[in-house]
Amino acid sequence: MIEADKNLPYCLDLFQRKRLPTIEVTIGNLKMGGENPIRVQSMTTTDTMDTEGSVAQSIRMIDAGCELVRLTAPSKNEAENLLAIKRALVELGYETPLVADIHFTPNAAEIAAQYVEKVRVNPGNYADKKKFETLIYDDASYKAELERIAKKFVPLIKLCKEHKRAMRIGTNHGSLSDRILSRYGDTPEGMVESAMEFIRICEENEFYDLVISMKASNTLVMVQAYRLLVATMLKNGRCYPLHLGVTEAGDGEDGRIKSAVGIGALLEDGICDTIRVSLTEEPEEEIPVAKKIIQNYAQDEHDNQLPTEVLRELELPYSPFHFSRRESLAVNNIGNKQVPVVVVDLSDRQISHSLLFSTGYSYSKELDKWNIMDQAADYIYVGKASIDFEIPGTLGIIQDFQAWKNNKIKTSNYYPLLRLENLDNIETSTAAFLLLDEGIFMDDNFENYIAKIKQHKQLCLIIHTSKEKNSTHLIRLFNLIFAKYDINLPLIVQISSTFTETEDFLIQSSIQSGIHFIDGYADGLWLSNPKQSPFDINKTAFGILQATRSRISKTEYISCPSCGRTLFDLQETTQKIRKQTEHLKGIKIGIMGCIVNGPGEMADADYGYVGTGPGKINLYKEKTVIKKNVPEEDAVNELIDLIKTHGDWIEPKI
Repeated sequence: MIEADKNLPYCLDLFQRKRLPTIEVTIGNLKMGGENPIRVQSMTTTDTMDTEGSVAQSIRMIDAGCELVRLTAPSKNEAENLLAIKRALVELGYETPLVADIHFTPNAAEIAAQYVEKVRVNPGNYADKKKFETLIYDDASYKAELERIAKKFVPLIKLCKEHKRAMRIGTNHGSLSDRILSRYGDTPEGMVESAMEFIRICEENEFYDLVISMKASNTLVMVQAYRLLVATMLKNGRCYPLHLGVTEAGDGEDGRIKSAVGIGALLEDGICDTIRVSLTEEPEEEIPVAKKIIQNYAQDEHDNQLPTEVLRELELPYSPFHFSRRESLAVNNIGNKQVPVVVVDLSDRQISHSLLFSTGYSYSKELDKWNIMDQAADYIYVGKASIDFEIPGTLGIIQDFQAWKNNKIKTSNYYPLLRLENLDNIETSTAAFLLLDEGIFMDDNFENYIAKIKQHKQLCLIIHTSKEKNSTHLIRLFNLIFAKYDINLPLIVQISSTFTETEDFLIQSSIQSGIHFIDGYADGLWLSNPKQSPFDINKTAFGILQATRSRISKTEYISCPSCGRTLFDLQETTQKIRKQTEHLKGIKIGIMGCIVNGPGEMADADYGYVGTGPGKINLYKEKTVIKKNVPEEDAVNELIDLIKTHGDWIEPKI
């Protein structure tokens, strides 16, 4: 039985990044795990029966830096054709290991194991069928089910041992078997147990060349499941290499942010041996994104060099395996279970009406009226400046303390940004922001400062660290210190950077900040970067909150990255659906290329668009199919009609 005790260790150190020691696995000419670098991989989108197309795409991926190429093998025919693809690549001088992706078909897996270096199996459908049925087992009948699974699985294990092949046991949140769901529910525990059942069968047969994954489109579930898997493996005394990925992350900026949030949260704790970024784009486009996500983590460990007495007797006040929001007081619209706020730094800009447009506000000169968009910043920081025009009533202005004190046009919208030395110069009942960094832990007056902070009930704490590469652990330390001293003031995470490229900015900001919302202790996000536009800063902040499910401000698309099973053009279809539905705030739409990535993979989508045959689409409301075999040319309009029928449609604003 999988345990989810919050005190179970899931990483080597909560306050320093130390890479999890995993066993080394050989995959052809590639070593994974152990002290090897984090490996980058992707998956072809071609039909595996198209030898020429699969070879050409594999080469593009390899040339882009892909170290492991996965191809789908949905039947014996595709599994047999892997040999032709392998031979063609070798003849062209490419010896990159290949992986066969298997769902539902053990006989295809057994064929593939003879030809390629690694086989991926999904424990949710390798020996089970998914019908969304609730099943009842006693211990004896459940044991009989495991014996049935072993009977189907052991032949593949023997072939992998014989041919020296590796295997990935790849659990997916959305394709857990009815058997697992009936006993464990739709939980991280169920995901981990699904993998552990197959791991135990492998170990009983003395097969250890395993790589494990716990993928989900929900970043919280994905992170929690990997953590629980690591805790389980540490307890068992053997850690297998881990393959990280946020499945069906989508495309464009949303897909990049979502991937960086989920993968980055685990990388920050030293958990990772290989990654695949699942974007609804060409597979070679995934590789540069994956490289940017891992660029700071190649054998890179950091020591915070904090006094050991600060760390002594600190315990997590939350469970790393299940989400719970930190309880905090409300300061205005911050904290106390209100959605996290967004702060945009405009201190280095000339404040104007037009500049506020970039933070989600539009002004009508004729009507003398501000319009507030769904992604409107809650606060702007202006430093020493003041604003000489009327601002939207919902927008808060943060000023440096002295500027705020000298501000003669001060209204209730203006709030001071304090340093520790300012605490004695402000009433304890005044709403204000207090900037804290790691220097407080080194100060001899630490206990005195803590006592002063506790006297203020209208302070919002801004946590900032000057250490870019290990800010996660320092911000976590603040949370644990606050819990120890019963400080329940709201907390905003401030992340500063100087990235010039927007993609670098959004990826690294997502990695550094996402984990604090996944762990439920941040009440707001403040991103600062003088080289990025306020528009991109604001949009990225809202994207991170959306990716962590902490503030929904737009439509979410759970779209698979396509593969050889895909029955329509996923990229084109995703763009068509996005164009007509992106104004539906808070709706989640799953866009899946085939039934394998169908109702299960889009587990928490509100609506689903799933390929079922050439030119045919099934439409879902949640996990229930509503319309079957809709012609592809009519399917987008039929999807919109379905959304209208269930009352979730609103007309777009012109």
